[in-house]
Amino acid sequence: MPRTEQAWLGNLAVRNCLLATLCPLRLTMRLSKADTRRTTVAVSLLLASLAVGRAQAGTSGVMQPIPVKVVVVAMFEPGADTGDAPGELQTWVERDHLDRVYAVPGAYHAARMNDAGELAIVTGQGTAHAAATIMALGLDPEFDLSHAYWLIAGIAGASPEQASLGSAVWARWVVDGDLGYEIDAREIPPTWTTGMVPLRRAEPFEQPVDALPGQVFALNPSLAQWALQKTVSIQLADSPKLAEIRSHFDGTMAQRPPFVRLGDEVSSSTYWHGARMDAWATEWMRYYTHGAGTFVTTAMEDTGTLASLHQLAENGRVDWKRILVLRTVSNFDRPPRGMDAATSLRYQRVSRFGAYLPSIASAYTVGHAVVEQLIAGWNVYRNQEPTTTPAMQKANQAAGGR
Repeated sequence: MPRTEQAWLGNLAVRNCLLATLCPLRLTMRLSKADTRRTTVAVSLLLASLAVGRAQAGTSGVMQPIPVKVVVVAMFEPGADTGDAPGELQTWVERDHLDRVYAVPGAYHAARMNDAGELAIVTGQGTAHAAATIMALGLDPEFDLSHAYWLIAGIAGASPEQASLGSAVWARWVVDGDLGYEIDAREIPPTWTTGMVPLRRAEPFEQPVDALPGQVFALNPSLAQWALQKTVSIQLADSPKLAEIRSHFDGTMAQRPPFVRLGDEVSSSTYWHGARMDAWATEWMRYYTHGAGTFVTTAMEDTGTLASLHQLAENGRVDWKRILVLRTVSNFDRPPRGMDAATSLRYQRVSRFGAYLPSIASAYTVGHAVVEQLIAGWNVYRNQEPTTTPAMQKANQAAGGR
């Protein structure tokens, strides 16, 4: 029920006042027979609505928060939520019938929900918008998020050594790429490989590692493996056009049709591009995860989203073990064969060598498969997270999901 309807029905004192006012009015007004019938029907409907509202409110007269099973987190929607060129939200709204709209005070965008317990929201681009929106949603008393699973589902850049255009990547690690020192690469010492230096260190990748709170997020690896197991066999859409685009790139995985795998993300609000930046991100991931993470995708918002979710989890509002990060590949993070980085970045703006619509489709196809499983198995998954066995993990690796 939308917030405006709840505000009307949810306050017991207001309902009782309406009852006290309308019922005597019905008895004392001089009405024609036709007016009497119309008024009787109107008052009856109102009384029925108030009775339902009272039942929902319980004896305390306070509306109970709406239980949410899954939150889908999208990052941008360039136009309307339905009916035009899609961003990351629109397919979810249209196909999952997220027809209920709830204003969330302090959030970038309204939340949308369906009857099955699935809620979706757009954070806005960049870590600041993401952190603010997720905190606003997490603190909104209208929703009970204590058992909810969170699916961050959006598009990303990727290394052609690790994924192909249109592929879907489930993360176990998300590392912040903004926090640090930076020296212009034209001024760095000749022995340095990058101008990016960890905070409180004097040179790139200096040991020991000393990550700040909110700089490295380790997600639930068992949940990520379970999500991979449910999706690794999905045949993602391919096309001659996509094959032609990827033919321009070198890289171990660049020529593969779209596929699903595990892989980790460097998150920053700076949209960087180029082979040398790719090399930095690869080492940055390895450095901050002590070799446990594998850089695959680069995205803009997820450390902001995860920072808020971590704080909310610390205060019992959400469950940290129930967070999934899914990024699908809309572009490679380096130029096509024979092109310099500046020219390639210019082409990124018009998606000449990108896969925007295929990546949007992959995010829904893969993400929805997991959302559907969680909701269908809610009797179990409400109180217990899905798990995987060693045999399932081996099957994932054999299917190419790593």
